Amino acid sequence: MRSFFLILCLLFAMPLYAVEPSEVLDDPVLESRAREISKELRCLVCRNENIDESHADLAKDLRLLVRERLVEGDSNVQVINYIVERYGEYVLLNPTLSGANKLLWVAGPVMLFLALGVGFAFVRRRQTETAIEELSQDEAARIAEMLKD
Repeated sequence: MRSFFLILCLLFAMPLYAVEPSEVLDDPVLESRAREISKELRCLVCRNENIDESHADLAKDLRLLVRERLVEGDSNVQVINYIVERYGEYVLLNPTLSGANKLLWVAGPVMLFLALGVGFAFVRRRQTETAIEELSQDEAARIAEMLKD
């Protein structure tokens, strides 16, 4: 019974990493760098999964490209810049705060405060309208007379 559960656990643990044995570099230092870089890059097919864990064909191509660039002698930053140059900034799991991204980073909080302001103004105006409606005709006439002054 224990061996059955052990085999079952091993089968479920296998798809944890999608890196195939044929992709692994012989140099452990380069392989660890490739894994670090792969964890920072988004799979363009799976959306919010890094290429190190994705089983998509495009993710495999990106993993091979990362390893190829590392073997050629590129630094981690150069490899990431090369991939961003080819596929755009969307490939980064953690986008940078530069260029058009600044607008996206600021747009969310600005829209939230704008919506809160509009909601506050709507509630406030509605409260004053109900307060005016509750006045009797005599009170409304007196207020109108005071406003004339």
